[in-house]
Amino acid sequence: MAETKLNVKLLSKTDNACEIIYAACRQCYSSDFAGNIFEKSIESREKTAEFIKKVVASGHESPLEHVKFTFAIEGVSRALTHQLVRHRIASYSQQSQRYVKESEFDYIIPPVFKNDTAINSRFVSMMQKIQEGYNDLLKMLKEKGIEGEKANQDARFVLPQAVETKIVVTMNSRELKHFFAHRCCARAQWEIRILANKMLDICKKELPEVFETSGAKCEELKFCPEGEKFSCRKYPTVR
Repeated sequence: MAETKLNVKLLSKTDNACEIIYAACRQCYSSDFAGNIFEKSIESREKTAEFIKKVVASGHESPLEHVKFTFAIEGVSRALTHQLVRHRIASYSQQSQRYVKESEFDYIIPPVFKNDTAINSRFVSMMQKIQEGYNDLLKMLKEKGIEGEKANQDARFVLPQAVETKIVVTMNSRELKHFFAHRCCARAQWEIRILANKMLDICKKELPEVFETSGAKCEELKFCPEGEKFSCRKYPTVR
């Protein structure tokens, strides 16, 4: 068992994303067939990209739902994924603590703990004791003839939220913009904020037409909606 680090990998994204968004948006206002609009958009990619930027800036975001991204994520805590799955317009496949035994679990250490030797030492010691307790429970259950997932599903009750987990996440572009707006904010919990910013970097690289202005709410609003008490002061607040 040891501390582990965040790793985010893009598994897939919708092909011809710009053309699909363009065709979907144009279909709302055109008598032409979206299939024909799609084919024409491929022939004029530069104009299509500029059109999408204007659509995003206007707030007409429903066409973005036709384009999705799938990420593989590891090196995050269960505390993070409890927050992540609250974003409900998404698909998740997470490593099971029932079928995957945590006999040597890795964990996430909060930065504030790392900055203090005594606190960090105490935290690591606690992780080790929990690991010992978890393994002892599995051993005791085995003596009673209970093994495998039947043992794991009950022994996991002692595991901490710091335990490292792995998850596959799929979100459409509209939901990703919403996710970034809330989780890239300075008020977001530090771990999910780091994850959100890594995902945002990938999205900006893969589909800048949609994501170049994405980020915390204030990045698009150009003011902080959190109020004076909670503002990071990057942008002015609105009284």
